[in-house]
Amino acid sequence: MSRITIASQLDPEANDFLQARLPNDRLVAVQGLPDIPPDTRAFIVRPINVRGVSMPEPPSGWPFQLEWIQLVSSGIDAYPDWLFTVPRVTTARGTASHSIAEFVLAAIFSAAKHLPDIWVRDARWSFTHLSPVRGTTLGILGFGSIGQCLADKARALDIHVLALGRDNRTIDHPGVESAKDIRELAERSDHLVIAVPLTAATQYLVGRDVLSHSKSGQHLINIAHGGLLDQEALREALDSGRLRLATLDVTDPEPLPEGHWLYFHPRVRISPHTSSVSTDSQRNIAALFLDNLERFKSGRQLLNSVNIARGY
Repeated sequence: MSRITIASQLDPEANDFLQARLPNDRLVAVQGLPDIPPDTRAFIVRPINVRGVSMPEPPSGWPFQLEWIQLVSSGIDAYPDWLFTVPRVTTARGTASHSIAEFVLAAIFSAAKHLPDIWVRDARWSFTHLSPVRGTTLGILGFGSIGQCLADKARALDIHVLALGRDNRTIDHPGVESAKDIRELAERSDHLVIAVPLTAATQYLVGRDVLSHSKSGQHLINIAHGGLLDQEALREALDSGRLRLATLDVTDPEPLPEGHWLYFHPRVRISPHTSSVSTDSQRNIAALFLDNLERFKSGRQLLNSVNIARGY
C-alpha cells in the first residue's frame, strides 16, 4: 500500500512514537474532526460525547475519505452513531487492562487495610484490626480482557475468583470458578467488580434485585460504566448496611452535579474515571494502532473490530 495520511488525537509523545515508526506515512495531529486533512484514510479518535458534550450531527462532508477509525477507548458509548458509518472501526480493548486491574486491587487493599486512615501524624497511636485479603472471594461481572487480567493478578494473591461471563457461559480460565448466574455472583462475593460493556441489555444490570442478594458487607467496585449501576438502588443497599463500601470510578452522569448524594455518602469513594489512565496508556494505544495498521495495509482482519449489533 502506498503512503497514507493518518490523523491522530493522541498526545504529542504518542504521536512522536507513531511517526518514528511510520517514516513512509504522513501523521497529522488534530484537535477536532473537521480538522483532518481531506486525504486522511485512518483516524485515531478520542471520546466525543463526554462531560456533557454532545455531537448529534456529523461535520459537513463526513465521512470524508476515511476508511478506518481507531477509538482510544474500549467502549463505544462515548461516540455518536454517525461515527460508525466509516467502513472499519476498532476499539482500544485490552490496552488498559493491567492499569484497571491494578486500580481494582488498590481499592480492595485500601479498604481492607484502612488506608489512608491508619497513617499517624502525632504520638497518639491506636491500633486498628486490618482485614485480610487472602482467602476472600472476588466476584467479576464480565470476563473480557479486564476481567481475565484482574483474575490472574488476584489468584497470585490467593484470592478466590468467581466470575460471570457473557450469556452465563462456563468460563475456562485457570483458577477461576464460574458463577451460574448474577445472583450467585452477588451472594458469594466479598468484592464485586462490574466489568461489562454498557449496552441496551446491560443498562442498570446491577439494580435492586442484584444488590438485594449481595453478600453482607460486600465491597462493590464499578470500573466499567455508570449506567450499569442503579444508583438509587445502591443508596438503599448502602444505607441498609448490606453493602459496606462502594468504589466508583464511573458514575451516571459524569461528572455528577454539585451536591449529589454520592459525593457525601460515608461509604462511597469516587474517582474521576481515571482507572484506565496511566503514564503508558497512550503509548499502549499507539502500539495497538501500529499492529492494526499493518493489518489494514495488507487487507487482513483488524483487531478489536466493533460489532454494532453486540454493542461493543
